[in-house]
Amino acid sequence: MDKINVTIEGQQKEYEDGALLLDAARDVQDQFPNDILLANVDGKLQELHKELKPDSKIHFLTAKDRPGQLAYQRSAILLLLKAFYEVVDTENIRKLSVEFSLGDALFLEPDGDFTLDQALLDQVGRRMREYVDQQIPIIKRNVHTDEAIEIFHKHHMYDKEKLFHFRRVSRANIYSIGGFEDYHYGYMVQNTGYLRYFDLALYQHGMLLLLPGAADPTKISPVPKRDKVFEIMRESEEWGRKLQVQNVGALNELICRGGMKELIFVHEALMEKKLGDIAEQVAKHPDKKIVMIAGPSSSGKTTFSHRLSIQLKAKGLIPHPVAVDNYFVNREDSPRDEKGNYNYEVLESLDVAQFNEDMTALLAGKTVQMPTYNFVTGLREYKGNVLKLGKDDILVLEGIHCLNEKLSYSLPKENKIKIYISALTQLNIDEHNRIPTTDGRLLRRMVRDARTRGASAQDTIRRWPSVRQGEEDNIFPYQEEADIMFNSALVYELAVLKQYVEPLLFGVPRDSAEYMEAKRLLKFLDYFLGVSSEEIPGNSLLREFIGGSSFDV
Repeated sequence: MDKINVTIEGQQKEYEDGALLLDAARDVQDQFPNDILLANVDGKLQELHKELKPDSKIHFLTAKDRPGQLAYQRSAILLLLKAFYEVVDTENIRKLSVEFSLGDALFLEPDGDFTLDQALLDQVGRRMREYVDQQIPIIKRNVHTDEAIEIFHKHHMYDKEKLFHFRRVSRANIYSIGGFEDYHYGYMVQNTGYLRYFDLALYQHGMLLLLPGAADPTKISPVPKRDKVFEIMRESEEWGRKLQVQNVGALNELICRGGMKELIFVHEALMEKKLGDIAEQVAKHPDKKIVMIAGPSSSGKTTFSHRLSIQLKAKGLIPHPVAVDNYFVNREDSPRDEKGNYNYEVLESLDVAQFNEDMTALLAGKTVQMPTYNFVTGLREYKGNVLKLGKDDILVLEGIHCLNEKLSYSLPKENKIKIYISALTQLNIDEHNRIPTTDGRLLRRMVRDARTRGASAQDTIRRWPSVRQGEEDNIFPYQEEADIMFNSALVYELAVLKQYVEPLLFGVPRDSAEYMEAKRLLKFLDYFLGVSSEEIPGNSLLREFIGGSSFDV
C-alpha cells in the first residue's frame, strides 16, 4: 500500500494511504495531558474520522482549546438528548431546549407529559454513562435539506424545522448516536467514550448539564452560584416570548413578513422602560449618590450610561458621568502582563487610593479636582475640571472594576448602587443550538473597531482571547455583587450586524491563524437573513457599534 508523509506538531511522520486523523491522534495522544478531540489541518478544523492528506500540517486540539471545548459541549448535549428522549419517550416530550449557559453549565428547559425530578435526572444520568461506557460512534451523514426537515418534524424539533426553511444550502450534516439523529452547529467528538465528564442537576424550573471548564477538562464545574444572572436571562427569555422571536427561524420568518420595523421599535421600548425602572429605583433612595456600572467588552456601557443619565434627569437628579479609566496610573508605572505588555485590565493599573480619596471627598460635600487620563501621553492630567455634589447630584461611574469592592473600599455601601451590564444573547439558533454571548460581543467589537480604530477583523480576533481572559479575571467573578443587572443584547441585532461584519470576516487571510475563527463566524451568520439599519433609533445601544449614535460614543 502507498505511503504518505504528514507533519504532526512539527514532526514528520509516515502513514499508509487511507489512514485517519484518529490513527495519528492515537500515536501522539501520550504527548497531550487531555483527550485529543479535533484536528487543525492546514488551518482548517476537521473531525478525527477524516483521512490524512499527503504533506499536510496537523495540530491537534483538546478541550483546553476553544474549538475542542465547544465540540465536547455539543457532543454532550447530543448524548443528553438521546438519553432523555429514550428514558421519557419521544411522545411524552413537547420540547427539550438548551436555553443559555451559566458559567460552564448549560440550562435546559424540558416541557412535556412527565415530572422533572431527581429520580428522572438520576435515570437519565445513568443512561448517559452507559452510552459513555459503550463508546458508541457519533456518526455524521450528509442529507438533503428536505430530508433534514422531515427528521426534525418526526422528533418534534419544530425550531429546527423552521430554521431549515431559510437555509440556502441544499444539504445538511446530521449527527446521530445509536440511531438518535439531530442537527448541531459545529463539529463533534469521535464517540461517546470521550464524554466522561458531566453531571446533571435540578435548577430553578429546569435542569443543568454540568461540564468541565477549559482550565481543567477533567474536572466537572459545580452548580454555579449565579442566581442574579439566571434571573436576567429568564427575563430576557420572557421578552423573546413576548416578541415571538426566540430563535433564528422565528426572526427570519418575521423579516420575511415585513415585521422588522415594529420589532425594533418594540424592543427599544422595552429597553427604555427597563432604564426608566432602574432610574426610578435609584431616585427612591436619595442616599445612593454613586451609581457604579461594570460589564465586559462591547456590552454598550457608554450608551447605557448616557441613557441612564437622561432617565435620572427625568427624575429630577443631576448625574455626573465619571470614567474610572481617568484614574489610570501613569503608563510608566503600569503593571505588565507575562508578555511584557502594559496590562490595563488589572485593578493595579488604577490609582485606587486617589480614587477613594476623591470619591470620599465628594460624598462629604467637598470640591474635587477631577483627573483626565491622556491615552496618547500615558499621563494623568488635571485640566481645571472641578466637581462638587449638591443634594440632587449623583455620580455615574463606569469601569470594569466597578463591581469589585476593592476598588471602592472606603465608600459606604449605603451610598453605592452597582449595575452589571452585558449583552446576554436571548436568541438561539434553534432548540438545541444556543448562541454564545461572547459571539455577539465579538461581532459588535469587530464592527466598532473597524469603524473607529481602522482595525481589521483579524486584529480583533487575535486580541479577543486576551480580552476574554481579562473579563474572566476581573469582571465575571463579581457579577453577583451587582444590585441591578441589565441585558443590552437586542433580539434583532445579529441580522443587522451581518451586513457590517461579513465583509470584514471575508478579509481575514486564509493562511492566518485567525482564519478558522473567521470561517466559523461566517458560517454562523449564514443562518440569518440580513436587514437594514436605517430604522434603528439614534439612541439605540447598537448605534455605539455600527455608528450614527445620538451620543458621543
